[in-house]
Amino acid sequence: MTIQIGDHLPQGKFKLATVDGLTDVTTDELFKGKTVVFFAVPGAFTPTCDARHLPGYVQHADDFRAKGVDTIACMSVNDVFVMKAWGKSANAGDKVLMLADGNGDYARALGLELDATGFGMGKRSQRFALVVKDGVATQVNVESGGEFKVSAADYVLAQL
Repeated sequence: MTIQIGDHLPQGKFKLATVDGLTDVTTDELFKGKTVVFFAVPGAFTPTCDARHLPGYVQHADDFRAKGVDTIACMSVNDVFVMKAWGKSANAGDKVLMLADGNGDYARALGLELDATGFGMGKRSQRFALVVKDGVATQVNVESGGEFKVSAADYVLAQL
């Protein structure tokens, strides 16, 4: 079942590259007691994701924080090393947490898995953006196939 407004986000964990090495981030650590903008892309360095999706969140990070967002997190079904390189390339710094869902477990748990085998990319995540308050989805924006509108930073920012 696909995540809906009012649902508690499922339990899970992600990989994150830090200056101290690789670490796990649990959903409790990410969401508990916080307001989080949590967005996902089909793949790091893919055209729309790299040119428009992640850069919008990096650019508007201060605007999100001014509206009470504690954390902006980007998830992709890529390995942690790719997410680290992509974050560095996009100057995400401490503005956007770059979370690896390497096996797509969390995308599946949300009901937002994407079959991109036709493009040679395997199973991925749909493009989406959620606003999560203390572990509960208050906004759920899932893109229709090939679109980039409702998960864009400016669209989500206007919802806050």
